[in-house]
Amino acid sequence: MGQWQGTVEGVGVKPSFWKGKRVFLTGHTGFKGGWLALWLSEMGSEVHGFALPPSTTPNLFTVADVEKAMVRHTIGDIRELSALKAAIAAAQPDIVLHLAAQALVLDGYDDPVGTFDANVMGTVNLMQACRDVPSLKGIVIVSSDKCYENREVIWPYREGDAMGGHDPYSASKGCTELVAASMARSFFTPSGIPVASARAGNVIGGGDWSANRLFVDLMRGLLKGDAVTLRSPNAVRPWQHVLEPLSGYLALAQHLVEAKPTGFEGWNFGPDAAAERTVFEVATGVAALLGRPDLISVDPAAATRHEATLLTLDATKARRMLGWKPRLTFEETLEWSVKWYRAFAEGRDIRDLARRQIADFVGR
Repeated sequence: MGQWQGTVEGVGVKPSFWKGKRVFLTGHTGFKGGWLALWLSEMGSEVHGFALPPSTTPNLFTVADVEKAMVRHTIGDIRELSALKAAIAAAQPDIVLHLAAQALVLDGYDDPVGTFDANVMGTVNLMQACRDVPSLKGIVIVSSDKCYENREVIWPYREGDAMGGHDPYSASKGCTELVAASMARSFFTPSGIPVASARAGNVIGGGDWSANRLFVDLMRGLLKGDAVTLRSPNAVRPWQHVLEPLSGYLALAQHLVEAKPTGFEGWNFGPDAAAERTVFEVATGVAALLGRPDLISVDPAAATRHEATLLTLDATKARRMLGWKPRLTFEETLEWSVKWYRAFAEGRDIRDLARRQIADFVGR
């Protein structure tokens, strides 16, 4: 674990740090990005967003009126360098948080070229566009736990483990890590601007309507009274609420600005081992909360493409260096997420609920 062993340099997310900070946030129309935009706005940051239009209907950006949280909301494609350069130059950010990506394993099989283009070249473009921004103090590149060469071993992956990826999406994330490290060491470290990557696992929470996502499929089906079939019931994931890794990204950005570390580093943000559950356990837990355990069935033959069955992270580094740790239990994660979708189905004020969940999370 090297030089950071036993050291605590951070105290989690500090709202005072973020007040008045100019933040350039890519992917703000997505699931994670929308929640992060709301949180930054609650802390008084000036949020400049850059992203494609929302990819689903409904979507968090619209139903939670995320645009109200933005100083500037720009629809753009990270694969277009000139547009990205213009947006960043206009924002003159203190901090860049890069979340825009093609984020789904199965979509990577359907469109491998687009996946590599968005995730790899999109990151190259983002970092190239940041090279001539005098206000910049730090960059966080959001990656994925799937960046690791996953051998499906029983121990969690640490930040120094090899990059890889069996499927196009996972491989694109491994490549993203390599190009981010190269760009950082070539251009940003010599200029004194710290860059880091953030790697998180499976997240759930209100506002995700992406296709082929377990929790989303469960909520779509169970709220309508439809049966839900599980294709990989024994797959184990470190499930966490969306606010957990977002708190890690914020704490990491604070660390970059305040501690000014040299070189490029990756950081894991994963839950405790107690939050590691099988797909079947998640599904039956959600079904129990909704009173419909009879609607869950299993059909392993439905799994026609490779997906990892075991992938966990060791987040000791973030715990010791950033003061970061998970705040919600697995049961609370399910309860908060189910509550959000129920509220949406009932036509309640979703923006208000999201803000209250952020406040409750911070209060812990």
